[in-house]
Amino acid sequence: MTTAIRRFQEEDIPFKVKWINDKKNNKYLHYDLPLREDKTIQWYKSLEERYDRVDYTITFNNEPAGLIGLLNIDSKSKEAEYYICLGEDKYKGKGIAKAATNLLIKKASNEFGLIKVYLYTEVDNIQAQKLFEKSGFVKGVLLKDDLFYNGKSINRYIYNLDVENYILNNRRSESWT
Repeated sequence: MTTAIRRFQEEDIPFKVKWINDKKNNKYLHYDLPLREDKTIQWYKSLEERYDRVDYTITFNNEPAGLIGLLNIDSKSKEAEYYICLGEDKYKGKGIAKAATNLLIKKASNEFGLIKVYLYTEVDNIQAQKLFEKSGFVKGVLLKDDLFYNGKSINRYIYNLDVENYILNNRRSESWT
């Protein structure tokens, strides 16, 4: 059983639309829902000229299983924002997200020279927080009223990951690939 990540491709768009529109997946996402294929194709084509983000498809046994990537890549401060979304229930709870995170952090260091990766998660998103902490992210400050989405104010935590320490610690681990 193999987890891998590859660059997001146009043929992945139907998966993204399906996964993001799934109520089990989008509870803590802040998209203009429902996601539509035509708008997602426009979004995909707009990525060609951008250097501030990279999007990958997570594969499990060569099947698309989710999305992962880096946003707001800042080459001067050598940091970026992390995101992840597993697609279907059959891929959850198998260590796929943690393995994909390992692969992404390795790319963040090797390909982008990043020293810090951060993320935001809603206070109530306990399941994601467990993944992030298990993956080495450290919970930072509570950002009160950080977002206003669908008519409500949202509190979020910021999590940080020191990429160099992460790589050093994971080189000794069997899960590092």
